[in-house]
Amino acid sequence: MKPVQVVALTLLSVVAIGAQVLRLGKCPQPAVQANFDANRYIGKWYEIHKLPTSFQKGQCATANYTLLSPGVIEVLNTELLDNGTVNAIVGSAKVKDPAEPAKLEVSFNNSPPGPYWVLSTDYDGHSLVYGCTDYGLFRVELSWILSRKPTLSKETLEKLHAILYSVGVSVENMVPTNQDETYCSPVNQHKCTPV
Repeated sequence: MKPVQVVALTLLSVVAIGAQVLRLGKCPQPAVQANFDANRYIGKWYEIHKLPTSFQKGQCATANYTLLSPGVIEVLNTELLDNGTVNAIVGSAKVKDPAEPAKLEVSFNNSPPGPYWVLSTDYDGHSLVYGCTDYGLFRVELSWILSRKPTLSKETLEKLHAILYSVGVSVENMVPTNQDETYCSPVNQHKCTPV
């Protein structure tokens, strides 16, 4: 097979998996949160910024984490779709290697696990999550900036963007998530029933 065909097939395969951020080259290996403590990480987080994904289309996104057992966290993600429907999905995040507890793999509805690496968190205010998967000559990147409140200071956002930028993530591709209290009230009042 000619190199051009290999590149074309690789690109088509990646496009088939979704509309995440596609980049040329292998995944970086950024440092993760030292001494990550899952007990302090559990609870509710609001999505503030993210790299666009094919599987997450709504606004008002939140993640609720519950510790099920050492190294296993239940994930409940909710979002408000454009048609006013509240979408919820349950998954699980598992520590791949106990020596690196900030490197988790998350899966939903028996999907293949994907990387969920906590690059930075202070547990009470912010969390920076990164995931990257190699597909031949390309990589697909995911990233979320989360907060314990529906807002995050400009200074903290800049600090977290700088961390992503330092490992080669195109932070200009990140999009803000609407967390307006009135707009998001259907999510905040909804008793989530996962699909």
